[in-house]
Amino acid sequence: MIPRHLLIILVIVLGLMGGIETIAASQTPGAAKADGKSFANAIAGKAQAAARTAPTADAVPHFSNTAPQSSLFDNPDAIGAQSAAAAATNEGYRAVRSSIGNRPRIAPIDIEATIARSQAISDEPATFVTGMGIDGGQGSCRELPPSVSGAGFYEATCNSGVALSQSVESCTIPLNVSVTRTTRYRYWCSDFDWERNGVDDCSLIYPAGCELTGTHPGRCLQGTPQNCTEPGEPVSELLCAGQAPGGTLLGTEQSVALNEARDESACAGLAGDAACTGSPETCTSSDPVTRVIDGVAVTRPCWAWSRTFECNRKGAAQDCGELEANRACSFVRQECLTEEDPCPTWERVYRCPLPDREATRQYICDGDIYCIGGECETIDRQANAEFGQAAIALNAAKQAGLEFDESTLSLFKGERQTCKKAVFGLLNCCAGKAFPLIPYGQLLVVLGCSREEILLHQRDAQGLCSYVGSYCSDSVLGVCVTKRKAYCCFESKLSRILQEQGRPQLGLGWDKPKRETCRGFTIDEFARLDLSRMDFSEIFAEFQDAAKLPDELSTVAEIQQKIEDFYALNGPRK
Repeated sequence: MIPRHLLIILVIVLGLMGGIETIAASQTPGAAKADGKSFANAIAGKAQAAARTAPTADAVPHFSNTAPQSSLFDNPDAIGAQSAAAAATNEGYRAVRSSIGNRPRIAPIDIEATIARSQAISDEPATFVTGMGIDGGQGSCRELPPSVSGAGFYEATCNSGVALSQSVESCTIPLNVSVTRTTRYRYWCSDFDWERNGVDDCSLIYPAGCELTGTHPGRCLQGTPQNCTEPGEPVSELLCAGQAPGGTLLGTEQSVALNEARDESACAGLAGDAACTGSPETCTSSDPVTRVIDGVAVTRPCWAWSRTFECNRKGAAQDCGELEANRACSFVRQECLTEEDPCPTWERVYRCPLPDREATRQYICDGDIYCIGGECETIDRQANAEFGQAAIALNAAKQAGLEFDESTLSLFKGERQTCKKAVFGLLNCCAGKAFPLIPYGQLLVVLGCSREEILLHQRDAQGLCSYVGSYCSDSVLGVCVTKRKAYCCFESKLSRILQEQGRPQLGLGWDKPKRETCRGFTIDEFARLDLSRMDFSEIFAEFQDAAKLPDELSTVAEIQQKIEDFYALNGPRK
């Protein structure tokens, strides 16, 4: 059973349609079109005024505090009873019931075959109507203007100052062996009794550079040599380097002397360099162990050694040439990586545009058409210029509620994250906005970057992080070799922009990169922010890329669709 209020609405609609036919019968299509446009312009202004005016009971047509239906508010069961009583004598209800009982019965398979093509069009309408005019011929499309804002900017960094060059150097220590052959002369002499011993006086022999090699008894003074009771003074046995003039040469002897020394001259400089650290020496030549030197066989376990030194030397360096030559990048500031004075190494910060993205081309085609009685007109859609700023304000209020920290009573608090980068080196776990998520994200894994650093790269590439600065995290011999770049990452791009542009309004800057905690705004600080002075073009561009902005004629398009649906279901009235 159809409720009474639905029947009343149906009667009103049918009556209005009858009225429209009566008016249409007395007007030409052109006049009806002009009246329709005039009426639409009139109610558009009223609709805008009504949207800005607080509603009152007097402004609602036919509103009454004592409507007859008010007795049904607390008695819903009475609605069914009254509608059943009215249905018995209602002509519209009898017509509906009669049509239900007498409508033809069509098999489901026939229905599916009938609507198969329309279903295909419904699933992919753009495939069938894009670029078509209302007469079925080739239509026309107008390209929408691209986003007014660019892709955005990022902060690129380089370094200038003292660098530490690391090198590995080696040297060789050979064993030098030589043979010296000498002839020595044999003499005997006596210091006390030359006449009785029959040998030279030693005073004649010693100047020749002699060496005492032994002694033996002198001539026997009493007795026989075999049984001597009084031997003479001892006789000295001498071996001299040269012949003694006036001496009696008893014979000569040949001697061989080996001279060996390690030649460490090649390693002396590295060993004395404070910037170099040496490793233990290793033998590099031991085969064969026995070698013939000037006819003499010499055996040694090792004939040469090698030493390796790791050296770290200081020198001036800079890697800012590419950024300085890029005219699209502008110098912003420079910061010392350490707290030393004077500063050994500076980090220079440049503001550079993000790589251009290929803009998605969007069109308004002949599909935006409104037709009455065969007369059609293209709807000229004008974007609402104030929608973007209003959406930003609403979204800021929404984010404030989502990101309110009850423990600190603050808004838009960030999360501190850091990544490492070699100073004047290739290792770089700080990619960021200037590099795509893929394949650079895979390269970070190959470089051995941590999971947190890969996550930071992803968040920064999505525009969620603000660069705070860098500080030295590892130094060798007083020279910074590795730095860490500090970021504050936020829940949304809007939160990042509010922090970046809101802090200068409040006179707040970032703390030292090593100490920044990414604190949020207090409620009082957030209330003092002037959003109208902030640049949200980065977010506006995303709005334009994601969807069409609403306009004042959206309601007209919806009404047109409802009229088309009505005629498609019921057919034109005869």
